[in-house]
Amino acid sequence: MTISKGNALLIDFGSTFTKVTAVDMEASRLLGTARAATTVEEDITIGLEAALRDLGRLTGSLEYQVKLACSSAAGGLRMVAVGLVPELTAQAASLAALGAGAKVLRTFSYEIGAEDIAQISALKPEIILLAGGTDGGNSDTILANAATLSKMDLKLPVIVAGNAKAAPEACRMLAAGGHAVTVAENVLPSLGRINVEPVREIIREVFLRRIVRAKGLEKACRIVDQIVMPTPAAVLEAVRLIAEGLREGEGVGVGGCSDAMAGGEDSRFRGLGELMALDVGGATTDVYSVAVGAPTAGGTIWKGLPEPYTKRTVEGDLGVRHGVAYLVEMAGVEWLAATAGLSEEAVRRGVAARTNNAAFLPDDASGRKLDDGLARAAAAIALRRHAGTITTQYAPFGKLLTQKGKDLTAISRLLVTGGPVIGALNAAALINGALSDIEDPAVLSPRNVAVIVDRHYILSAVGLLARVDPMAALQLFNNTFSVSGKDS
Repeated sequence: MTISKGNALLIDFGSTFTKVTAVDMEASRLLGTARAATTVEEDITIGLEAALRDLGRLTGSLEYQVKLACSSAAGGLRMVAVGLVPELTAQAASLAALGAGAKVLRTFSYEIGAEDIAQISALKPEIILLAGGTDGGNSDTILANAATLSKMDLKLPVIVAGNAKAAPEACRMLAAGGHAVTVAENVLPSLGRINVEPVREIIREVFLRRIVRAKGLEKACRIVDQIVMPTPAAVLEAVRLIAEGLREGEGVGVGGCSDAMAGGEDSRFRGLGELMALDVGGATTDVYSVAVGAPTAGGTIWKGLPEPYTKRTVEGDLGVRHGVAYLVEMAGVEWLAATAGLSEEAVRRGVAARTNNAAFLPDDASGRKLDDGLARAAAAIALRRHAGTITTQYAPFGKLLTQKGKDLTAISRLLVTGGPVIGALNAAALINGALSDIEDPAVLSPRNVAVIVDRHYILSAVGLLARVDPMAALQLFNNTFSVSGKDS
């Protein structure tokens, strides 16, 4: 087995910044990184070319054998999910969408009507995920919803991922109504069993076909070989690879990675084990977990829909630039002032500056302290929302513990990326401070973690590189980061 030869150019079109990364694939070595403001409203190649000029000043002139990109510019893929009941199918649909990098605007449950159609149209989604019923179970709801959606004036791509027996008829009705329809395996084939990966793959394909054209990214294709996935999907792939290591058959060359290499004898190909990642950004704060999340307290009953082993949640109200006013409202000006060591008036001035300028970068100590406080608030709220919860009830026969979602208390490593955290005065202290801010013992978030900081902004690049060479991608991580929790 061999690692690819040559250099790779890996590009991340973010909502605020466009990041470019140069990698020597054979040596799995980082050659350089640069970034510039994303210019999606004008011509996205303007920001890209500015970042490439800065990269060239660091690396000199390079030839690239691989040029791949991911994007979350202009908000990603806007999605509406329609299912049967919120606790089951609609939730499964949301988990599938989030894992693929789509932004779920809203989920609709049970049979939808004219008022729901009006609300869906007002949301202006770019894709609809239609689910409902287990295989062999209820088929009436998904067929009724397909009939209603078929009459929408707004014609959209629709993914049908519900009752397998009803799916062909649902597709026929939607296609007759003028929608572009794709069938996926049922996201909830049976009670207690979730199946999101097939839907994730289709969402990514729709992203490539539609979002690249709609958001002007086709201009970037003059420079890159391919825009292969949404940025969150690239980060999720990187986190999975770092946690699991190489799977049997992964890698470059005949036969891929052997079983001995993937799991045992060669430590270069082993992962770190279950972990989490946090991406605090200008528009959203995303949390990733690669973990089973089974109960750690004895006698606990696990209720609700099982969550996927690789899970992502996106918090669209927790950006530290776009929507910063709402973040401050949730955290409180008084709390931010105390946390950052600033006056409340200084906090208000700083928030106003960030609200009016999404690309704002602090240039003094007080500005950096406020950014640290905003990032800590966003991290605490997002980590709390991602984690499961446990409730205690007392019955005549004793104490009853019920868990919903993932128990992440035993997670010992947390990867962090995103400018507000990477640029923090002390990222590890910021994250552990955020975890300590989650004061509710019923929230099953990590208790104590080693913080691994993505100081070079390469987590999405690792995920992109994994698409063509998982071995080089894993080695790039190993060569760039220290697993003890500090960036090298």
